[in-house]
Amino acid sequence: MEPTVHLCGSVPLADSETVFCTVANTLNGRVRRIPDGEPGERDNWVVWQLPKLAAHPDLETVPPPGREYGPTMRVRPRPGVDPASVTFGPLGYAAAALDSWQVFRRLRADGVIPPDVRFQVSLPTPVAVVAAFVGAHQAELEAAYEARLLAELEEILAVIPAGDLAVQWDTAVEFAVFEGVYPAWFGTDHPSRLAEIVTRLVRLGTAVPDEAELGYHLCYGDFEHRHFVEPPDTSKLAAVTRGVADGLGRRLDWVHMPVPRDRADEAYFAPLATLSLPAETTLFLGLVHATDGLEGAAARIEAARGAVKTFGVATECGMGRRPPEQIPALLALHASVADLL
Repeated sequence: MEPTVHLCGSVPLADSETVFCTVANTLNGRVRRIPDGEPGERDNWVVWQLPKLAAHPDLETVPPPGREYGPTMRVRPRPGVDPASVTFGPLGYAAAALDSWQVFRRLRADGVIPPDVRFQVSLPTPVAVVAAFVGAHQAELEAAYEARLLAELEEILAVIPAGDLAVQWDTAVEFAVFEGVYPAWFGTDHPSRLAEIVTRLVRLGTAVPDEAELGYHLCYGDFEHRHFVEPPDTSKLAAVTRGVADGLGRRLDWVHMPVPRDRADEAYFAPLATLSLPAETTLFLGLVHATDGLEGAAARIEAARGAVKTFGVATECGMGRRPPEQIPALLALHASVADLL
């Protein structure tokens, strides 16, 4: 059976071992890679990074500029601090990945996880953290955050063999910038901001060695289970994907795109008809919704097939911010939806 299910990252079960075992049992043969579920302090995507930024000796906290999507505090360099001099220490992503890898490796050795399934590490793009949590001098702090995040990727690769690893870059806040939800510190209009975003995503992807798998999770947000805006169609998603696929000098293994619950119309998917992906790239459509189950997913699959013939399935975003008791049924729904393909 060809793997047809993708998990974006968060799977809110008790711990990584429970995630690995539950996914391997429920989606056996349908997944090519398994994340650790982002348990503990990582359960709300990048929110756990704000306390780390706020504790930085060169930064101070300030209120957000106004009510916005996911309102939160911001940080900025303290008076007298040269923004270009700011550097970041451990962010926690490498430590979490290496802890979960030990569990994954043991379960794979015990036969719980199939030998051809990879360990998935999901990392946020620096734009996500900087746009959401930095109130001034975003360009300088983005460069510093990216340098530290890529250093953590190197720490992960120093321990986990690249042939066992799948790296996903979580790309959500970029679309909030496109839609004017967050201010941009780069580009002056949509074309120039698109070019800037693609350049960043290609740079991040190029940092992943060829032996590792590489993918991108494109997203329109899931704060309180709502988007920051409702995408009118897949045009912006397709444009970013096209730019990344064309710019990468290495294999692109997958791209994930959200599908809103109320979009079972061909118009939403129409821009994908002109998206030509490499043969080795799997497109995953986030058309699995717990609220309308198999029937809703079937309608969205039918609509998608008007524009793209081959794809896998997923939820719109990670499964975080859901009660753990809902997760087994949601994973089982993935299996049922995948069988429709």
